[in-house]
Amino acid sequence: MNTTQRVRRAGLATVAALVIGGSGVAIGAAATDSSASGTPAAATATATPGPATPGPASYASVVRQVLPSVVLIRTENGLGSGVVLDRSGNIVTNAHVAGNATKFQVQVAGDTAPRSARLVGTYPPDDLAVIRADDPSGLQPAKFGDSGKVQAGDVVLAIGNPLGLSGSVTQGIISATDRAVTEPATDGSPAATLPGAIQTSAPINPGNSGGALVSASGQVVGIPTLAAGSPQGGGQAQGIGFAIPSNLARDIAAQIIDTGHVTNSHRAAIGAEVATVLGPDGTAGGVGVVAVTSGGGAERAGLRAGDVITAVAGAQTTDTTALSQALAAAKPGDKVTVTISRDGQDRDVQVTLGELPGS
Repeated sequence: MNTTQRVRRAGLATVAALVIGGSGVAIGAAATDSSASGTPAAATATATPGPATPGPASYASVVRQVLPSVVLIRTENGLGSGVVLDRSGNIVTNAHVAGNATKFQVQVAGDTAPRSARLVGTYPPDDLAVIRADDPSGLQPAKFGDSGKVQAGDVVLAIGNPLGLSGSVTQGIISATDRAVTEPATDGSPAATLPGAIQTSAPINPGNSGGALVSASGQVVGIPTLAAGSPQGGGQAQGIGFAIPSNLARDIAAQIIDTGHVTNSHRAAIGAEVATVLGPDGTAGGVGVVAVTSGGGAERAGLRAGDVITAVAGAQTTDTTALSQALAAAKPGDKVTVTISRDGQDRDVQVTLGELPGS
């Protein structure tokens, strides 16, 4: 895998059609954050704005604070970035940066030589992995913020190693929160649907994956993971990147460090093995149930092999990606209406969602 594969690209048309907010309602890529104020327009129009608060003339102090906590990661197939978690040398990065590798070279900006590291564990459903430096001396743990408190308009910096340019910094704002986006598969890493992703205008380029999305106070609030692709192809859409929330990244990383795998995914699952069903014209026409999990939500609701899922909670599920998007907006234990086609007839069933298995 080369540097051009380090940041995955989500097709912009797919993002616009399938990005799902935390409420589970399909929204376009340019829609506002679900946490935006509901203040009536009339009240806003009559309000007297206060004086604008200028931003700092420089973020140099923030960069100096964070840069020692962001490492360049090299594998035999490419490079990416990572964020130091603790003084034991644990580093969180993307699963697609780790790929199939078990041994790595990591280097902090200014290091005269790289140091070796090894894989602790990986969890592709959330595109997260943890590696550990064999020599942790001098590695500075990052300060993590509460990603649940970020909001559209917050200034952020993306710090990483785009195109191998060690310790590079780009600047932008939080564009939206609670996006559900699907990353395409790459060599050594399957496709992954990420719930609750942070959208940012800070440029995310190949090599930034696994780095740090940082607040103006120097706290890591996200792990950059992909940039939207142009709908015409041939490049990235400018100013549309996505990051895994820091709260999720820390939780999954802690599980990997403690047990070597993920024991609690916090992700909803329907409890069935599925595959995209093609219609007579060769286009995707639904999600076929291949098998149901014993004791899972699908089985308890009466679903069976051969059923075709066409909608979940009102959202059309033309293929497995659309199903993943719909489930990303739900939580384990939620009851959702699932529309299925069986023997040529449509019917609605109530399914209590289970939890996506860990690693």
